[in-house]
Amino acid sequence: MTIKHAIVLTGLVTAAAVSPLSVAQDSGWYLGASAGQSKAKDACPDQIPVGLSCDDTSGAYSVFGGYQVNKYLGAEFGYTYLGEIKVSAPGISETDKAWGFELLGVGTIPINPQFEVYGKAGVFFWDYEADCTGASCPLSSLSETGTDFTYALGAKFNFTRNVGVRVQYQRYKDIGVDTTIGGVSVNAKSDVDVISVGVVFKF
Repeated sequence: MTIKHAIVLTGLVTAAAVSPLSVAQDSGWYLGASAGQSKAKDACPDQIPVGLSCDDTSGAYSVFGGYQVNKYLGAEFGYTYLGEIKVSAPGISETDKAWGFELLGVGTIPINPQFEVYGKAGVFFWDYEADCTGASCPLSSLSETGTDFTYALGAKFNFTRNVGVRVQYQRYKDIGVDTTIGGVSVNAKSDVDVISVGVVFKF
């Protein structure tokens, strides 16, 4: 995560915490869960060589909670599983997966009492693991951790004051391995995009 990204996140969360515009009926805690599809943008080559298979899409899910300070500003914390990347070739089969925790500031624009659009920005504290089987594997397993920027855009429809459904696009930056194996530099990082549908319960 760069200093610029940290400043953006700090500003969003601070604004939500100290905003004088809080209205009791628009504030409160919420919990939710979502599921959808992830795609690792740079995991597979554009042209797949003969004998190689690469699947960079997977199922993803998230559980989250947050506090809405007022109708415009809030903060959210969640756990997200980004899914798996599967690569196979003669003598090798590899599965990569990533998951982690995220902390975000949330800005909301109400369109009417039932419909709103929102944006989120913050940090993702991720874990990455690659498992390899086969005679050609340089290593049987490899893991990495990191902290990077994430942002999202979404829309929410409120069925009642306490229950809503949201559709969201989110990007997670620079997930993967950046290391050296046997004197060879390995940079296998990718941005991961997630499109999901979730249910939100407000208290």
